[in-house]
Amino acid sequence: MGNCFSDTSGGRMAVNGATSSEDYNNHSHQKHHHHQSQAASDGGNDALDLFLRSRGYYGLYSRIQLSLSASSLSDRDVLSKSDPMAVVYIKRGDGTLEELGRTEVVLNSLNPMWIVKVNVTYHFEVMQSLVFRVYDVDTQFHNVDVKMLKLDEQQSLGEASCALSEIVTKSSRSFTLDLVRHDLSAGSKPLHSLGKLTVHAEESISSKITTELVVKCTELENKDVFSKSDPFLVISKIVESGISIPVCKTEVIKNDLNPTWKPVSLNIQQVGSKDSPLIFECFNFNGNGKHDVLGNVQKSLLDLERLNSSGEGENLFLPPPVGHDKPKVLKSKIFVERFTESVQYTFLDYLAAGCELNFMVAVDFTASNGNPRFPDSLHYIDPSGRPNAYQKAILDVGGVLQFYDSDRRFPAWGFGARPIDGPVSHCFNLNGSSNYCEVDGIQGIMTAYMSALMNVSLAGPTLFGHVITAAATIASQSLAEGRQKYFVLLIITDGVITDLQETKDAIVKASDLPLSILIVGVGGADFKEMEVLDADKGDRLESTTGRLSSRDIVQFVPFRDVQRELNLSDDIFNPIVNECRLIILCCSSLWMMSIIFGYSTRGFLDACVPSSLSQHRSSEQRHCEVNANDLVVILPVEKSGV
Repeated sequence: MGNCFSDTSGGRMAVNGATSSEDYNNHSHQKHHHHQSQAASDGGNDALDLFLRSRGYYGLYSRIQLSLSASSLSDRDVLSKSDPMAVVYIKRGDGTLEELGRTEVVLNSLNPMWIVKVNVTYHFEVMQSLVFRVYDVDTQFHNVDVKMLKLDEQQSLGEASCALSEIVTKSSRSFTLDLVRHDLSAGSKPLHSLGKLTVHAEESISSKITTELVVKCTELENKDVFSKSDPFLVISKIVESGISIPVCKTEVIKNDLNPTWKPVSLNIQQVGSKDSPLIFECFNFNGNGKHDVLGNVQKSLLDLERLNSSGEGENLFLPPPVGHDKPKVLKSKIFVERFTESVQYTFLDYLAAGCELNFMVAVDFTASNGNPRFPDSLHYIDPSGRPNAYQKAILDVGGVLQFYDSDRRFPAWGFGARPIDGPVSHCFNLNGSSNYCEVDGIQGIMTAYMSALMNVSLAGPTLFGHVITAAATIASQSLAEGRQKYFVLLIITDGVITDLQETKDAIVKASDLPLSILIVGVGGADFKEMEVLDADKGDRLESTTGRLSSRDIVQFVPFRDVQRELNLSDDIFNPIVNECRLIILCCSSLWMMSIIFGYSTRGFLDACVPSSLSQHRSSEQRHCEVNANDLVVILPVEKSGV
């Protein structure tokens, strides 16, 4: 029997289509620490992905189809026009290119519109760099399968590159690039464009419609001697070959001949179509794995909808006895108590609707970092261009988030320093202005950071409360103006905070706002005192007035422990990069779960939900709590690890 375990504890659980929020919370809490390191290397959170997919949600990643077209290509043929073909690559962390796919060859065209699509999996929390190369395929190879073509035997028509995020964040999902010579060295400027390449991205999810069923059976046969049957359902689809493939299994209900199971969610993509036949098999659970058949029936989702509308039941059947052609009709019946359909939006849908992530950064300028002029300082600017710990954190986190911010103007602050001829400031504008805190792009942050190092004196102590309050003020103003924005504050520090209670007060106050705080610890300080902010044990932060934080907002990840577990030294598996990716995954998990389940931050996230979705959300969905809503992530980072 598919999807049913023989052991009692595992076999009684629902699988895939049916979900219990309580079961998930328990599982999530038990597995949380494992995924902190596991997800860092995998680039995903298996538990969260499984939960979302079991409910029909595909928010954390999407299957993307890329459509390509070009214009004004160079003509490399003498007697005719070029015969272009495009090849798409993804750039790995070590700089190598992995081919994702090739288009067909379009004959005699300088403005091709290729039909063949290239598939790629889009991950919100990962920087995915794509490279596009266009070739003129020589006439002698026109009858060769494009997959067999040797690219070094074809003439290059140009190359273009961009991040996948740059494409999917466009309202049109289209992005036009200049084609240049692909043999240019990094940083070289092309003398002239070799044409234009337009890339269009579409999600390849065949259907976003999810059906939720509540099914019950009546008058089931009693198979047990000293008690009643322990029934459960297995739902299977029938494939073209005629065999049945299990899709999901309900939980086991003990001692009940008239069971009503918990809701089952089926995505149209799982079952094929609304008309596709499904087999509902009812079994009596046995701990030895030899489950008794209590009956079955074959119905499509369309049939089930009719049963729900009519309120009628359908008799179950048993396979025909040996020597008989007709199945045995039982007095047992199956009823559909509830049948609801809803559209499940993905992360890309929310981006297309105008939702944005806004990046903010705060840098620790306390004296414990060391004199920036000496190489042993955490703020030392290496003449070779090697980034220090602060620069690395800004590049890693900001590099992912920048594409989700339309104007790419980022608030940037410093704290713990004494500006020229002034008192120590625990929140000053990194750009040196007294009027505004924003800088242009990630490079603007880097420039302002290096400028600040030349214009302030490192001091102390280490206080977080002021910068958290400044970030919360911006988030609060955005919320009041009805904007669909979520803010991410990155705090980079080398020391243990000395305003612990003030920080807790600021975090509790900010927990109602669309704001996440990412804290990266650099250097070799002892960060154990920060464990008081860790809410993994279930204790929410409490302010001096006795108010509790609205959400679980703290996660503490000792970087040194993670580094030992990963045991990776190659730069492409740099633990800082992986941990920052894990931060962003946690942030996106929070955001998507809040949007999907209405875990409201005082109205902000409900405003982001399309009305068609909010109308379909059930009370169960609105009150579902998932342990994926961490707002504050603390990442101690070894100086030597950068």
